[in-house]
Amino acid sequence: MNEFIFIFNSIILPIGIIVATGYVIQLKLRLDRSTLAKLSIHYVMPAFIFMSLYESSIDFSLLLNVMLFLILYAFLSFILCRLIARFMNIGKDRTVLFTNANLFYNAGNYGVPVNDLVFRSDPYAMSIQVMLVVFQNMFAFSYGIFSLSAKNVGRTKALLSYFRMPIFYGLALGLIFNYFHLPVPAPIETALEYIRNAMIGLVLFILGAQIAGIKFKRLRWSAFVGALARLVIGPALALVMLMLFNMEGVVAQVILIASAMPAGVNSSIIAQEYSDDPEYAAEIVMMSTLLSSVTVSSVIYIALAIF
Repeated sequence: MNEFIFIFNSIILPIGIIVATGYVIQLKLRLDRSTLAKLSIHYVMPAFIFMSLYESSIDFSLLLNVMLFLILYAFLSFILCRLIARFMNIGKDRTVLFTNANLFYNAGNYGVPVNDLVFRSDPYAMSIQVMLVVFQNMFAFSYGIFSLSAKNVGRTKALLSYFRMPIFYGLALGLIFNYFHLPVPAPIETALEYIRNAMIGLVLFILGAQIAGIKFKRLRWSAFVGALARLVIGPALALVMLMLFNMEGVVAQVILIASAMPAGVNSSIIAQEYSDDPEYAAEIVMMSTLLSSVTVSSVIYIALAIF
């Protein structure tokens, strides 16, 4: 119990304070959330991803295995969510939203700060987390849009637009500079380091502001189940898979902790544009985020104890 309280106080509570600050300031000042999101996507995250990959000791075969693991994890999560939705007799549109909220967890705005605090800014642990972030972003804005926009046009354009985003080039250049041991000029490296240091506080603030912009009038039982599925079934599935694949150490810890993250705001944003019932996705995001303070602390404890 003492270790659980320590994890909550030293990791979850500081994150909650910054998220709550962003939430309150957004309610008071009505900041432009679109601009805040662009600031994260086009300024902070690319530099953070590049520097995290550039400075880490990357085993490229291991990273390939991690990506294959994530694909299988997403596939099995999809099947489980569809079975749960079918058992609960959820409508077709809400079944897609229920599934997406479980597939697209908050590996970035929430997961990255948790990783940074748990592993004390370890570049190796963060390089694994970066791969999770990239996978989640590509997955959300490819399958996430395809799954909801069958009646719309421009899906290919939406998918291809990801490859014009700075985050993609931060990933690609970070891997290239690392693999070929290319030096970064000192002034540029210093500038990128300053930007990276601003990332944690900024993305958590933005997360709070984004949550403040999510509106819903009720909480449906199936949405509550969706939140629990994301927070409990998600990490339980990851734990079983990690044991079956004999993965261990920091890699297993990072993946298990990341699998416990709440539903990503991306699932709600995509639903607002492509779904007839975006409020349902918002319910799952809000409930999973609120409950995650307890469940994430528990999964961190389990990950560090088992692996």
